[in-house]
Amino acid sequence: MDLDRAWAVHPQVSIRPEPFGALVYHFGTRKLSFLKDRALLDVVQRLDEAPTARVACADAGVGEADLPRFAAALGALERSSMLVERAA
Repeated sequence: MDLDRAWAVHPQVSIRPEPFGALVYHFGTRKLSFLKDRALLDVVQRLDEAPTARVACADAGVGEADLPRFAAALGALERSSMLVERAA
């Protein structure tokens, strides 16, 4: 996942916040994912408005030391078509 690019939640994806994080469902692929971290949910919800994923992470309070972990989690969501790249 390139944190310096603009990303968005796929239009066919629904996010349902839960106490543990969130359920993420893609209506097109019928894939269900679990976000097991409220901070990751915060980042994902900021992606549509942020100019880059790095900015979304910073706005959600993710520190530099945690960026690799968040990049890996966002990359998994991108590979499962939950996130799509958008024009900056």
